[in-house]
Amino acid sequence: MSAFNAQRFGRVGLALGGDSAERAVSLRSGRAVAEALARLGVEFVELDGVRATVEAAAAGRIDRVFNVLHGRGGEDGCLQGALAAYGIPLTGSGLLASALSMDKLQTKRIWRACGLPTPDWQVAESDRDAARIAATLQPPLFVKPAREGSSVGMGRVDAPEQLEAALANALKHDQRALVERLVDGPEYTASLLHDDVLPLIRIETPRDFYDYDAKYASNDTQYHCPCGLAADEEAALAALAREAFRVLGCSGWGRVDFLLDRDGRPWLLEANTVPGMTDHSLVPMAAQAAGLDFDALVGRILETAVGGEAAR
Repeated sequence: MSAFNAQRFGRVGLALGGDSAERAVSLRSGRAVAEALARLGVEFVELDGVRATVEAAAAGRIDRVFNVLHGRGGEDGCLQGALAAYGIPLTGSGLLASALSMDKLQTKRIWRACGLPTPDWQVAESDRDAARIAATLQPPLFVKPAREGSSVGMGRVDAPEQLEAALANALKHDQRALVERLVDGPEYTASLLHDDVLPLIRIETPRDFYDYDAKYASNDTQYHCPCGLAADEEAALAALAREAFRVLGCSGWGRVDFLLDRDGRPWLLEANTVPGMTDHSLVPMAAQAAGLDFDALVGRILETAVGGEAAR
């Protein structure tokens, strides 16, 4: 990081916390990023939530934003649109890409329209939709809120009689739930930084699926990087992840998650435009495998907060 020029970023607003279901994870990401920014010599101020961040932008107290507001408000286009009004650049994707990626239903519709592989699905707005969906999609299934992250409200359904309860749980977190055909195979994630796809990670958990505890609390989750695939297979999956990111309009940095079925075919699950930066998070692991330590990664992510000066 000898070429890193902290002064050129001015005063950075570190957006963290907020009031989404992912607040606790965001605070953990924020603490890790704050320590890295301090080591890099970046002048920054911590801003808890969307309102505090926008108020700082409106008052001219910040020059750009490092965004680790996971979930609604920070990852769904709200913060991106508000900051655009003040000409304040922020890390990662813009308004439209953020909104599309946060909504798993819209993400899947775009991928399907672009010919990219994603598991079949149905949409529910009530737990009474269980019978209709069970007649179309046979278990095993995954049920998830359409617009949540970190596996909040997600559940696995192995029998039709479990579907109604899983829908009720998911619909506590959103007005729409996504019911998706389960792909029986290993889970992978591809981290993207600028125009590069970092080494893929294969995720292995003894749980029914990679849930909230497996992501942030458990020590029994295994992360394999190198992922164990042949070089040409990994390159093909990296290209798929890059295209999946591109068609959503995403930029800067992020993550694309997918599964391989028993025949080795990939199935895209979701895109994340503000991935976690905790000690259990996947992007820092992939960066480490690519030779980037955490501070270097934070510096590279901060470099995605470019533009906006002319508008300001």
